[in-house]
Amino acid sequence: MSSRSKPASLPGLFAALADPTRLRLLNLMAGREVCVCYFVQVLRQSQPKISRHLAYLRNAGIVAARREGKWMHYSIRPPADPAAAAVLAAVLAAFQNDKRMQADRAKLARACRAPQTLLMPESASARRGSTLP
Repeated sequence: MSSRSKPASLPGLFAALADPTRLRLLNLMAGREVCVCYFVQVLRQSQPKISRHLAYLRNAGIVAARREGKWMHYSIRPPADPAAAAVLAAVLAAFQNDKRMQADRAKLARACRAPQTLLMPESASARRGSTLP
């Protein structure tokens, strides 16, 4: 599934960059494609909240999405507008010197190396372990 959004404009780009969570998401996507499950794990925020921010970035025209099975994968899509592309590149470069952004990237690197364990709601795991008469 690819992103069908309007091309990035400077006002739209600045609005998209005006939120700390969206900046952290862009930082994690810098130079790579990331599954939404990793965003949830690294940022420790709910999947619906992460998805809302990713939708905002897609609508701003700076993030593309593709589906693989039940998971969505996101990556940065550089704007066609040279001014917007320069602003986005400068923001991404600034993340290299930010301690919080560096910590997020380190968490992502650890999460990508670790085997994935999907959390089951307690009620589902209780039913799974029970035996039916």
